[in-house]
Amino acid sequence: MSEHRRKPPQPQGGGRAAARRGQPGSSPGRRAAPRGASGSPADSPGDEGRSLGGRAEARRAAQRSGGGRRRADPVGRRGGPGGPSGPGRGRGRTAPPGKKRIIDYPRADKYGWHRWVPSWKLVSGMFIGFVGCLVAVAGIGYAMVSVPDVAKTAQAQNNVYYWSDGSVMVATGGETNRQIINYEDIPKEMRYAVISQENKTFETDSGVDPSGIARAVFNMARGGQTQGGSTITQQYVKNAMLDDQSQTISRKFKEIFVAIKVGATVPKPKIMAGYLNSAYFGRGAYGIQAASRAYFNIDAKDLNPGQCAFLAAMLKGATYFDPAGATSLDPAATAEANKRRALGQMQDTLDKMVKYGHLSAEERAKYTTLPHSQNPRSNSRLSGQVGYLVDLAKSYLINNSDKTHITADDLQKGGYRIHTTFDKKKVDALEAAVKKVQKSNIDPKRRPKYDTYVQFGGASVEPSSGAIKAIYGGVDATKHFTDNADSTGAQVGSTFKPFVLAASMKWGVRDPHGPPSQGEDERTIASPKSLYSGKNKLKIENYDHTVWTDKDGKEWLQTNDGDVSVGDAPDYKIDLREAMQYSVNSAYVQLGMDVGLDKVEQSALDAGLLKSSLASSDYPSFSIGTSDPSAIRMAGAYGTFANSGRQNDPYSVDKVESKDGVVYEHEAKPKDAYPANVANNVTDVLRTVVDKGTGTNARLPGREVAGKTGTTDGNKSAWFVGYTPQLSTAITMFRLDDNANNKQRSFLEMYGTGGQKQIHGASFPSEIFHDYMTQALEGQPALTFPAPQPIGTVLNPEPSPTPKPSASPSPSATPSTSPSPSGSASPSPSNSQTCGFFGCTDGGNGNGGGNGNGAGGAGTGGVDGGTTPSPTSTDPTTGGTRGNGNGGTLWGGATG
Repeated sequence: MSEHRRKPPQPQGGGRAAARRGQPGSSPGRRAAPRGASGSPADSPGDEGRSLGGRAEARRAAQRSGGGRRRADPVGRRGGPGGPSGPGRGRGRTAPPGKKRIIDYPRADKYGWHRWVPSWKLVSGMFIGFVGCLVAVAGIGYAMVSVPDVAKTAQAQNNVYYWSDGSVMVATGGETNRQIINYEDIPKEMRYAVISQENKTFETDSGVDPSGIARAVFNMARGGQTQGGSTITQQYVKNAMLDDQSQTISRKFKEIFVAIKVGATVPKPKIMAGYLNSAYFGRGAYGIQAASRAYFNIDAKDLNPGQCAFLAAMLKGATYFDPAGATSLDPAATAEANKRRALGQMQDTLDKMVKYGHLSAEERAKYTTLPHSQNPRSNSRLSGQVGYLVDLAKSYLINNSDKTHITADDLQKGGYRIHTTFDKKKVDALEAAVKKVQKSNIDPKRRPKYDTYVQFGGASVEPSSGAIKAIYGGVDATKHFTDNADSTGAQVGSTFKPFVLAASMKWGVRDPHGPPSQGEDERTIASPKSLYSGKNKLKIENYDHTVWTDKDGKEWLQTNDGDVSVGDAPDYKIDLREAMQYSVNSAYVQLGMDVGLDKVEQSALDAGLLKSSLASSDYPSFSIGTSDPSAIRMAGAYGTFANSGRQNDPYSVDKVESKDGVVYEHEAKPKDAYPANVANNVTDVLRTVVDKGTGTNARLPGREVAGKTGTTDGNKSAWFVGYTPQLSTAITMFRLDDNANNKQRSFLEMYGTGGQKQIHGASFPSEIFHDYMTQALEGQPALTFPAPQPIGTVLNPEPSPTPKPSASPSPSATPSTSPSPSGSASPSPSNSQTCGFFGCTDGGNGNGGGNGNGAGGAGTGGVDGGTTPSPTSTDPTTGGTRGNGNGGTLWGGATG
């Protein structure tokens, strides 16, 4: 037998039994331990004479292994009790017996991270339990809800508006313009227009869109706005559940259960009829019948496919699709923008109707333009000024929904008691003052060329709070739809100059010779006694005395009213108080350049004007009013001066209540716009304007009044803005042809309007201010303004060198190139109100550049302004022809 097949010699000393017993005589070459314990110290080559010590020792070694944790072994990983071969790592090892748990988690028979991985049995059981709970909850919810009856529940409530004294102004909302009609009376084109645009699977779906539901619930859980139903069925349910207006997750779940039940139990025709009878189409119209009457004055059954597609667009939100516009709710909702959106949506709906087989291509081709719609206001209770007041309050709530928590949809549903800031006595007084001037002076039949399209706007704000006490929006809210107190686009002219003066006293003028301070030139606070040139056609300079030029290298020569210089020759120096008193353009244009137009802009913003209403501050004319803020904002900004520099944003709603209590209450948050002494000094200067300057028509016997007149370039608008300590009021007048369809608003000149050669802020606007304020302040104490303290340094005390004659146009060129007002853009000096030393009446006469709205002017100054020369203008020294574009020659003054 070969050597390698020979049996090994038998061990000595008792054999296997002895080895198991751990007898000293057992041989190290024989198996002496149970299977799986070969890694014990007794098996190690270096410890042939040692044993494990019996079973008890083996158990203790296994316990020391920590339930499967890997332990260090002095001999080796595979030989230790915690090693792969040791008792602590045996594959067949189980945990010690213990109390059996219903849910085995963490898992008792696993070790380490395996203990935290749930078993498939546990996962399956939990899933089945969760689904079972959902089914149970859904079953209970389904059983508890009932199918709504749109005829009983979908009745929008009134919104009641109150005057500031608590008396009822008007109740308006969903109480009118609703008439439920049968499914058969709804044109099939209307039904399919809605189906094609809103829910193309309506006729076959279950009525619920799971993705839409998840999106709505998630959005509400995050505190966002509620989402509309994704299917027609869900929208119908939402419209029908107006008895519960809470915007909560529980209500959304309730809507879901109702929609499921409606989809399962109510026929599709009834759902469609219910939806179209309860949906809001704008203009106070709930339901298709009311909408047909509101927009087209016909019954719903007579609607053609184009009108149906148009009304389907209104369901997207009439604020942004009504062709009449809704700028009171959102400045972006202009008539032009809404027409564009409505036409696009209508065409898209018609295309989808063809695509889904609901309309023939031949029929669809007939409707490519918007159908003609009628007057959007049919509620006689909104006539006069009430409609403007309601729109203003609604727009305040909606545009500030982050604070009020009231959306357009909420207002449409109604049920609110809205307490406004409007004072009925003041509103009536302002309307009466405007009508008095209109009746006495404006006669379109007698002077159709000059008095047609004349409009007025006005607003009165309480300086101490920002509360809007009165507005004049137009002749009648049911006839004239734009609120002239809130948005006109009319430039404010010289009423902008107080912001320049305030900037010069808050930040100071820049000193090009002073040491730099934190990256800027050294500044010097200006005193109202500072001297500036009142020279006509003044060459405007940068603050460092270099001549200002535009991007084409053209200089700017600033004109004054009447093309006259004001002040003592040859330098025509005049202090800032007198320059404000007589509205001298050249002085304040140069002051604005010295301060920096960025600071002038910031001054206006600090006072409360909106950035969106400001013109470009890249041109010198910015300082004399090329911007177009609203009357409300101008009254509020002047109120900042009246309130010693404390600015309050204008607001129109004090409090809103619902059946659940107070929903919103105004909280005053005044800001420090100017140091008190800066504002008080501006007020003191503006008092001079009223006491003995261009604003004497606004004087109120026994009361201190501060204010400023303003006339814009081209005589296209005139303003007076003034205040007492209790009330700040802005009055604007302009001619605007806003009746032309699909055309931009076009401002017209007012030469000859009201029988006057030229309209100034010193004329009709200041008269209206006087008559209104006399009535508005009746019975109130005659308060005084805070006394100003001396401020700043007198600038330019020494006479400056007389400008070289060659820097300005030849004197003989001015009259020869300035046509008469009746046939041209620029009046001749002989037809303008002239003035000598301190004798100007007000504002500019239209000779000048700036960001104007009309065509350019002659070589001696464009009437309508503009910051660059018109394409056909000629050299200033030789005159020129009428410009073809926006703007006249660049050396003109934009405003007076």
